[in-house]
Order: sequence, then structure tokens, then C-alpha cells
Amino acid sequence: MVRSVRLTQRLPFPQGWYRRSGSRVDSSTRPGQFGRVTNPAPVSSNARTALLRAAEQLLVEQGQAGLSTRRIAAAAGVHHGLVHYYFGSMDELVLQVLEGFSAQLLARQRAMYAQQVPFVEKWRQAMRYLEEDGSSGYHKVRMELQALAWNRPELRERLAAVNASWRQVLMHAYAEAVDAGELDVHGWPLEAFVSLVMTANQGVALERLIGVRDGHDALLAAVDATLGARNGRQP
Repeated sequence: MVRSVRLTQRLPFPQGWYRRSGSRVDSSTRPGQFGRVTNPAPVSSNARTALLRAAEQLLVEQGQAGLSTRRIAAAAGVHHGLVHYYFGSMDELVLQVLEGFSAQLLARQRAMYAQQVPFVEKWRQAMRYLEEDGSSGYHKVRMELQALAWNRPELRERLAAVNASWRQVLMHAYAEAVDAGELDVHGWPLEAFVSLVMTANQGVALERLIGVRDGHDALLAAVDATLGARNGRQP
């Protein structure tokens, strides 16, 4: 049984990073990280927030192919002209959804890696987060926008910035683990090792989106056993 890491540091982002008063969110349905809009906010106070929530919800439930300004506005309960008023374009709206969602999870990740526990425990917690982020809809949102950017070069810089933020967190955490003798990168440059980890994690996330989990448990168990042996801690 994997031991849980107790996190004591308070995260700088509250859960529901764009939640505001005036809208009721039903967290029991949780199509995404921040819940389903069940009572859209009045235009005068919360239209921008409602549009962000609605865009995330539609990305998770229908994908980018199901998006339109009218559908997003209808889900938010506001006039469709407010999409362009607040964001300039639907592209900007969905990019801000991904960036805000990522900012919350990156803050969580930094807090976890800052804990004074063995690296193997941090890795186990990171793998639990990988599972949680699939359930919350984050992987769906990120992969949908990555697929959109395959044919939309103008979107790639923003998506690359999200990827770079994740890389920065791992580079710092893994460098500390190597310096402490808790992680052996087997002579690889740290940048290459982190690239391997990030590519593997995204591959796992992508396969799980289509219901494929073959080999995932075996892979994670093998890595866990290796880290556990080095740290003298078994699951």
C-alpha cells in the first residue's frame, strides 16, 4: 500500500481559482476541476468567471470540436458578445482556461515537492496527482488544446509556456533529489531525464483518455521499486 504524503504548506491558489461569489458550483458532478455551473452568475458581477467555467466544462465534456461562442455563452448564462468583450476571441478564452488550471496544479506540485519527506514519497504523491488530474479533466483540457495547436501555429507559444512551467518544477525538484543522493539519473543529463519523465507522464495521460491502461501499473511499480530501494523505503 502506498503511503500518503502529508502536505502541510498552504497553497497560494484556492481550490477553484476563478470561483467567485454569485455562482453556485455543484462539486458533486465535477466535469472539471471546478465543477459544473448550475446557476450562472449575473452579467454585472461574474460574466467573465462564468465564461471560464463554462468553457472548461464544454472542453471536458465535448472537446474543442463542440465549442462555439454561442454554446459557451449559453452554458454560462450570458450574452455571446461577452466572449469577445472579455477575451477578444474564443482562442484566448480557452487558452486562459488551460493557463489558470495549470497555475493551480503547478502551485500544488511546488508545495508537494517542498515538503521535507523522502523523494520516493514525493514521487508516489505525484503519481496519485497524475491519476487525480485525469479525473478532474485537466488532461482532457490540455490534450484538446494541444491537438488544436497541431494545425494552429499561433497557439503553440502559449501551450509551450505551460509545458515549460511543468518542466521547471520537475527540473528543480529532481536536481535537489540528485544532489541529496535520493535519485540516480544513471549518467543522463538532468534535462534529458526530466524529458523522459514528462514524455512518459503525457503518454500515460493520453492513453488513459482513450481507456488504455495496459502496462501502466507495471511501469509505475518498477519505478517505485527502484526508488524505494534507493531510499530504503518500500510501498
